[in-house]
Amino acid sequence: MAQAKLFTPFRVGGLELANRIVIAPMCQYSAENGCMTDWHTIHLGQLALSGAALLTIEATAVVPEGRISYADVGLYSDETEAAMKRVLDSVRRWSDMPIAIQLAHAGRKASTDVPWNGGKQIAPDHSNGWQTEAPSGVPYAETENAPTALTKERMAQLRDAFAKAARRSARLGIDAVQIHAAHGYLLHQFLSPLSNRRDDEYGGSLENRMRFPLEVFDAVRAAFPADRSVTVRVSGTDWAEGGWTIEETVEFAKALEARGCSGIHVSSGGLTSAQRIPVGPNYQVPLARAVKQATTMPVIAVGLITDFVQAEAILATGDADLIALARAILYDPRWPWHAAAHFGAAVKAPNQYLRSQPHQFPRLFDMRADD
Repeated sequence: MAQAKLFTPFRVGGLELANRIVIAPMCQYSAENGCMTDWHTIHLGQLALSGAALLTIEATAVVPEGRISYADVGLYSDETEAAMKRVLDSVRRWSDMPIAIQLAHAGRKASTDVPWNGGKQIAPDHSNGWQTEAPSGVPYAETENAPTALTKERMAQLRDAFAKAARRSARLGIDAVQIHAAHGYLLHQFLSPLSNRRDDEYGGSLENRMRFPLEVFDAVRAAFPADRSVTVRVSGTDWAEGGWTIEETVEFAKALEARGCSGIHVSSGGLTSAQRIPVGPNYQVPLARAVKQATTMPVIAVGLITDFVQAEAILATGDADLIALARAILYDPRWPWHAAAHFGAAVKAPNQYLRSQPHQFPRLFDMRADD
């Protein structure tokens, strides 16, 4: 059997990956005052033993007001940095899987309750709520409290906050930074004409709408060590009339590549409640394909990719370079093991688990991994 592309090594900037499976950032809504807790040790620890090539820390706010909810992780103070260090030290004691972090600001979609309590916006005068901020004073939903339109002074502060968080990430030994410009959060809000109604140089034309996200990228790239990767996550389309399009995403991707972006993770949606998403297996792959055809930087596909053969086909046809798993790997934290068994490939497993290797898959675990 020919070697599955899913289990061939790949390079993203200066980061060497053992295979093409990456773990997408997934919010856990389990932080306390922005600080990671024991839950994050459990959550990240189990995923660090999965055999994937890269583990990405959930959306991490660069300022307190940028958290999606009061229970979200931040990296904006010595306390939040120390809490993250405790978790990372524990995970790294047992796994050498590279770790990335997604730096984010939720913009007008901040100040919400946790999903299992409904996830609705919390008003600024209620406990656990605060005044949100965005490119323009346009709420996500008509029933929500309107955000404060960002001044240029505040935008400069937020740009610097992204850079400071990148420097904290570097101190923590994090291998790569992903900038969150997707799912309707702040940087995506600047990109989309549905949420960006500014009449200055940051609104209107595509060039203007891209300006602040590109400034943030430049600031993060300058603050993070040059030999470590900086990537961006984008929504390929808003799936809504008059919104952000895949054609605009391609232009944004080209601009990022020209600035030294190491890779782009193509998701979609999240900007408006008017979105109409044709959800189904591979529904976002055409978006990744469009970016892949227009750029030379690595492209990551994500979204309802659950089957081993499905993932392999995406890579084999050249639609993307890497496959990101989110809900699928929460449901099956050994997904890479099972995919390797299916294709006759090998994955790294901890010594403590080597005796679990099934007899019918005698070469599943790479015994040389700890040499």
